[in-house]
Amino acid sequence: MHDDGGRTTGWPAGVEWEAHRAAVFGAAYRILGTVAEAEDVTQEVWLRAAAADLSEVRDLRAWLVTVAARTSYNVLRSARVRRESYVGQWLPEPLLTGPDAAQEVLVDESVSTAMLVVMEALGPAERVALVLHDVFAVPFDHIAEVLGTTPAAARKLASRARSRVAAVQERPRASKAETRRVLEAFRAAAHAGDMARLVALLHPDVVYVGDGGGHVPAARRPVTGAEPVALLTIRLITTRRPDGTRIVEVNGLPALLTHRGGRPVWLDTVEIADGRITAIRRQANPEKLARIGHI
Repeated sequence: MHDDGGRTTGWPAGVEWEAHRAAVFGAAYRILGTVAEAEDVTQEVWLRAAAADLSEVRDLRAWLVTVAARTSYNVLRSARVRRESYVGQWLPEPLLTGPDAAQEVLVDESVSTAMLVVMEALGPAERVALVLHDVFAVPFDHIAEVLGTTPAAARKLASRARSRVAAVQERPRASKAETRRVLEAFRAAAHAGDMARLVALLHPDVVYVGDGGGHVPAARRPVTGAEPVALLTIRLITTRRPDGTRIVEVNGLPALLTHRGGRPVWLDTVEIADGRITAIRRQANPEKLARIGHI
């Protein structure tokens, strides 16, 4: 509801909240890298907005995104010790996008698995500054309020973060069609146990990272090289004996979901250059696969 001056008065109608929910969730997910925490932040923002006097809020979307960022910043700072003691390699919780998504999701390069992995190495303040400014165009004076610093310091944080993620942004990004084609070839070769074909699909310097979260077996360190990664791929299929695989859209690109007994057992996201896989990120942590749903 608005007054004659176009200002928001009172709590917005449900349809207005839904118009901004994707931005609120999107900000939280990009900062936190987990769907569960982003959903909690989104709920908290809704509750805070419902209890707030919005009569002087002229840009509701910016207000909601800023509240989401401030809440996420607090969550991220409190979670640093837990994340630093994480068992094995950390990967972001996959986010279903496209036709499989339960709700609208804002998708761009900043939500890709590769970008979220790099952002995990940033400090909490750097992540917030980068997401708010580069994704949501929030001015630095507002970002400074969220971080409890000056606009100049907020600008410096965003600049430093931007330089650290530049390598990911500069890498060529395969199209959805090419990613799907390579994944289908990878799936066929892996399930056939075709070592030669797998090696041909993998870049000689391919890097494999697995996240089991201490719940399921996973490589504690990255595995590099086409032959070691191909051997590991075939061995895991032989030992785990999955029922099958299917391609789903995750974080804006096709990914390969492997399942057994109606439940996901791992999810592979990849990076591709010149038709060959340069990186495989296998999410096998059952807690992070829970929201993928029943197969």
